[in-house]
Amino acid sequence: MRGAVGRCDHVVVVGAGLAGLSAALHLLGAGRRVTVLESAPGPGGRAGRVERSGYRIDTGPTVLTMPELVADAFAAVGDSLTDRLDLLPLHPAYRARFADGSRLDVHSDPEAMAAEIARFAGVEAADGYLRLRDWLRRLYRIQMRRFIDANFDTPLQLLHPDLARLAALGGFGRLDPRIARFLPDDRLRRVFTFQALYAGVPPQRALAAYAVIAYMDTVAGVYFPRGGMHALPRAMADAARDAGADLRYGRRVRSLERSGQRVRAVRTDDERVPCDAVVLTPDLPTSYALLGHRPRRPLALRHAPSAVVLHLGTDRTWPQLAHHTLSFGAAWQRTFRELTRQGRLMSDPSLLITRPTATDPTLAPPGRHLHYVLAPCPNTDLGPSARQWRDLAPGYREALLGHLERRGLRGIADSVHDELMVTPADWSAQGLAAGTPFSVAHTFAQTGPFRPRNLVRGTDNAVLAGCGTTPGVGVPTVLLSGKLAAARLTGAPSGTTGRAPRTTAGARTAGRPLAHDGT
Repeated sequence: MRGAVGRCDHVVVVGAGLAGLSAALHLLGAGRRVTVLESAPGPGGRAGRVERSGYRIDTGPTVLTMPELVADAFAAVGDSLTDRLDLLPLHPAYRARFADGSRLDVHSDPEAMAAEIARFAGVEAADGYLRLRDWLRRLYRIQMRRFIDANFDTPLQLLHPDLARLAALGGFGRLDPRIARFLPDDRLRRVFTFQALYAGVPPQRALAAYAVIAYMDTVAGVYFPRGGMHALPRAMADAARDAGADLRYGRRVRSLERSGQRVRAVRTDDERVPCDAVVLTPDLPTSYALLGHRPRRPLALRHAPSAVVLHLGTDRTWPQLAHHTLSFGAAWQRTFRELTRQGRLMSDPSLLITRPTATDPTLAPPGRHLHYVLAPCPNTDLGPSARQWRDLAPGYREALLGHLERRGLRGIADSVHDELMVTPADWSAQGLAAGTPFSVAHTFAQTGPFRPRNLVRGTDNAVLAGCGTTPGVGVPTVLLSGKLAAARLTGAPSGTTGRAPRTTAGARTAGRPLAHDGT
């Protein structure tokens, strides 16, 4: 594995989102001195929070899977996930509701899920699910060790026996037909393929290897941190601070000071921070602009669809909603054409409705509830521009509320006491390319060794982390991106994590905190 050239004793991490905090913890665990510069008043990045009228609104991801990757980041500094966070497993992980009125609860426990599928679609379908589950597990084991938790220097690294094993499992076929071998029922297939939407590829065209995302959701389990998703970056920031990191908020990075191919210092509006190396976690165009780098790619990067998110503080809720509810429209394949080819808003939308107060009522005032409605939409490269969204937003809000009303959430418009609507115009204002929080799409040409690499050509001591680089989009992969970026600077091999000595200042002794003021 290639790495940075020269000393990397003091590393500046730009951005205190999940990727930056993961990188910071793994660097600290390897004995590096770390300074984190974040433009916002606190940690979180895209996993941010807005507090208004007594509601604590998570403005970023709402689904947490693979908690062992979170534990791995804490363990790098001798810290403990269980000391820092209270993770609550969700049962069901999801509830799926379909246009024909049917309902399916998605469980990570195999017996509970098999029984639910037998009720929903018959015993043969339940048998198919158990075979699918075994296939997903084998797929995940191969991909994680070789293709996900890995730094690539060249596509030749793909030439490994695991590539043949992945091919033998059908990983290079198409996702939807492969899942159909186990689950002929179209409704069931949606539950195990909808994740491809956020990767930016329709299930009919996505590689079957992308079913690994379904493994994370439907097999490994879904969790929710008490205090909301924003509790995760806050806990990581606390652990990094206690392990010796210098966390500086409200510091917008304006430029990098270079000498030849080395970054010598990071400049903000009002300070110069010398460094031996830098980890950049902003969206790719911002990071490339700081580096003065223009990627050499035969084709322009293609971005995933975006999303409109409607955060609603209400005076009531609806018993048919679980913590996470997938509300599928009838026009499944047409939806993907609209989003990824035609650049049109979904005519019959499939929605993710998250009700965090189902698990943690303290996120809203007494007697109130939070509902987060995510509607995928085209990114601004393909669909309406950020400027057009400013005019579209009010009408689209009414359209979404109308869909929810017709799907059984009676009286939702009248129940709203406070709200926050986020559109591609807002993502664009945050500096996210193509107005999407899901970054670069996971097409074959933008996955693994073909994805923008975290080691940037023309620099000796700068690496990237975040969802635009290796390994990709999603909370688990973003956490891994920070770990992989740190490995480029420390020389740690892929798939391993540095461990801080128990005597490191600010780390923990026998699993107990030396300094900790909570999250």
